[in-house]
Amino acid sequence: MLHYQTHVLGPDHDWVVFLHGLGGNSNIWYKQVKEFKTHFNLLFIDLKGHGGSVDHRPELLEYTAEVLTEDVVKVLDFLSIEKAHFAGISLGSVILHGMHIYAPHRIKSMILGGAIIRFTRFARVLLKTGDLIKGLVPYMWLYKLFAWILMPKKHHQQSRNLFIKEAKKLRRKEFIRWYKFASTVPVIYPQIDTEKYLIPKTYIMGDQDYMFIGPVREDTVNDKAATVHVIEKCGHVCNIEKYKEFNRVAINFFKERVQEEKKEVPVPKPIRRLATIG
Repeated sequence: MLHYQTHVLGPDHDWVVFLHGLGGNSNIWYKQVKEFKTHFNLLFIDLKGHGGSVDHRPELLEYTAEVLTEDVVKVLDFLSIEKAHFAGISLGSVILHGMHIYAPHRIKSMILGGAIIRFTRFARVLLKTGDLIKGLVPYMWLYKLFAWILMPKKHHQQSRNLFIKEAKKLRRKEFIRWYKFASTVPVIYPQIDTEKYLIPKTYIMGDQDYMFIGPVREDTVNDKAATVHVIEKCGHVCNIEKYKEFNRVAINFFKERVQEEKKEVPVPKPIRRLATIG
């Protein structure tokens, strides 16, 4: 099973499950822990080949959205979590789209930060170029190049450096598998049935996340359960760069879903007892 960490308030509180992006691990949520743990039970999962799941078995030749969804569901089952709220960043948002397809009944609501729905022309060229040279250069060179392209500005430095630091723990073979999985991203989101499964979701995007914000704005307009929140002067990893606004939006969103769920639960009517005739 995948490695995980928890912060538990108790059975009367909802769970929020956090999924990181490519090269990261649960550490990238360090700016969320303090605020979120006062409201919810928290579950942080390290995806295959990342963090504490670096030696996850069995090894697979390739990853699919269905397989990665099954990994997350196994952790939920082990912890007896029937349904939860989810937060994903970057490639973690792609896993959440996979869960929307293969395990929608386990999701109460979703926050998708720095979400990836499809690739712009520039992104496709970049990925194709990386695919051609990934066997010729050290994978960290490629990862650092992508990190600089995704987060080029001075105020992106903290999140860029953290992702590069954590990615050094990722082994080359895992990087290649995840890189191949990234090429399947454009075919995942179109499979979501947003009419049948109206799962409340908010996409939190930085206005400087130029590689991915356009597709998110364009492709989510037909999802009646989706809203998009844009953070000004912010890049791809918005949960780190503008964590205060990210936390405020995400926590309020989840708390509103909790309140809505409570309203939907029918209040049992008092039992009227018949008078005894004697």
